[in-house]
Amino acid sequence: MAGRFVISEDGRGGYRFALVANNGQTLAVGEGYPNKVACVNGIETVRRNAPEATIDDQSAPEDQEV
Repeated sequence: MAGRFVISEDGRGGYRFALVANNGQTLAVGEGYPNKVACVNGIETVRRNAPEATIDDQSAPEDQEV
């Protein structure tokens, strides 16, 4: 079974989602959305784009100090 998206209220009248792994670890958190419909649309956007997403590593090489 894949992870799950959890929708919650953010305390300011908006909504956020989190992608949570099967072990309960939060993998990603979405931005704040003004309503639940917009939040669900954000989840659907992640679902559509994530399978094609590439990794853009802009960090320093591991053998180099920052």
